[in-house]
Amino acid sequence: MQRASTLLLGSLLFGLIVLLGGAMLLKGGLYIGKHEGDTLQLADMVLRMTEAGQWPHLDFSTPIGILALAPIAFFVWLGAGLGHAVIWAEVAVALVLLPALARAAASRFEATGALLYGVYVVVLCLALVHGESETTVSLSMHYNRWAWAVVYIIVPLATMPPSGEPRPWLDGALIGLGMAALALIKITYFVGLAPAILLAFLVRGEGRAFLAAMVAGLAVAGLMTGIAGPGYWGDYLFDLLSVSQSSIRATPGESLLGVVALPAYIGATLTLLATVILLRQSDKFTEGLLLLALAPGFFIITWQNSGNDPQWLVLLAAFALQFRPDPYRHNSMGIPLKAGLTTAAIAALAFATPSALNLAFSPFRQAFASAEGMMPMLSRWPEHSDLLVREARFYRVDSIVALDGEGAPYASYRELAQRDAPAVLNGETLPDCELSLGYSAWFETAAADLAASGYADKRILVADLFSALWLYGPFPPLRGGAPWLYGGAPGISVSEFVLVPLCPTNLESRAGMLKVLNDSGWTLTEVRRNATYVLLRPSKP
Repeated sequence: MQRASTLLLGSLLFGLIVLLGGAMLLKGGLYIGKHEGDTLQLADMVLRMTEAGQWPHLDFSTPIGILALAPIAFFVWLGAGLGHAVIWAEVAVALVLLPALARAAASRFEATGALLYGVYVVVLCLALVHGESETTVSLSMHYNRWAWAVVYIIVPLATMPPSGEPRPWLDGALIGLGMAALALIKITYFVGLAPAILLAFLVRGEGRAFLAAMVAGLAVAGLMTGIAGPGYWGDYLFDLLSVSQSSIRATPGESLLGVVALPAYIGATLTLLATVILLRQSDKFTEGLLLLALAPGFFIITWQNSGNDPQWLVLLAAFALQFRPDPYRHNSMGIPLKAGLTTAAIAALAFATPSALNLAFSPFRQAFASAEGMMPMLSRWPEHSDLLVREARFYRVDSIVALDGEGAPYASYRELAQRDAPAVLNGETLPDCELSLGYSAWFETAAADLAASGYADKRILVADLFSALWLYGPFPPLRGGAPWLYGGAPGISVSEFVLVPLCPTNLESRAGMLKVLNDSGWTLTEVRRNATYVLLRPSKP
């Protein structure tokens, strides 16, 4: 097997980073085509950090780890607009991971495979869509891509023997740093992969690598504790538990069984199991065992990621190709094992191709995006006018209205529709209406009316999915609030007012928060009402 030069590989991948990063920067802004709500949530969190000095978990509620936000916040702090800050953050993540990526690829794969593997990981860092096959530029779940890039580095280091001189202290330290990064980006990745990584240290007898990993991981934990304080971890855990118990978005997509066995996923699952069997028949017992141990983590991560995109398929193909035996070996059924593993790799890559190509081309879609019909997302922040969205999508106010309510034409069918219980405010049943488009129009209208009515600078809790009112008017970001509501009423203890939309962006969020406030004994006294909202003053129970 011809080994790749780590230096040469790193240089080639650096060139790819320059190419993709340069393509994204050419346009002079970031042109978002979908998932505006997710982008609004990201802007809310990043600007809370840079403008109000708030910390995730300590000052606002989110299950997303600080490393998913800190790279973007860092470039905003340096003076970049939010759109450019996202692009520079993607480039920075790729550059930070580059030395570890070059080590993992060059030491675990042959030359051509190492280059292709490295290219895919760079694409994961620098793409402008989370995956799947829809081609519109999106910032949604950017942290999932970054976490997968880390996974693609640490899994080969932990589970594959090096092709050259072993360097257990280096490899172990990289694994430990990678696992710590996963814990601080999105905990699902850490929890899903930790058992298989520990098993890899055990079955491969890598005591020194395990020690290096523990030291590196604990050093990161100690550094975070020193910077954010010991309360950081408790607040992080509380946010994670809140999401796991949420009825709003605890599982964003198919069921766990679904991402294993539904028609869209069963082919990938069977390919993984076939690869495990073929590896075992090729006397690659350790590699087959470790791939099987990784499978539950792959499924759990896919299940917890919106869109349920199985980004582990390219890693599976790499496993199959890397451990092919000589051409003369056959199993008991007479199947040539090298050809069998090659076929498994081709199948995995075929399943992965739509998502992989979508990721790879997304920086160039950004480079050639049309500026026609685009406008700044944050109208009140001229310094962030480089984050652009489609005007028609952000200002076209569309709603979904139930037509089977009391007195409506289809009221007799309501019981058969099995709708959730309507939101109730002080005994009043609120309209069964939900915005599907027009978030900016809603926030701008509400913010302007509140400011004109004398409520500027007041701490206002919004009973809805988003709490971005402060981005559109003269209001402070609510300390303890939630940029994306997963449940409860976070921030109520410091709120001066509660704003209840009559047509919210999410019916379940509004109904859930009002129920929590009612069950907790809070009194809400109405102080203002117009065609779009009710404003109330909360009193502690």
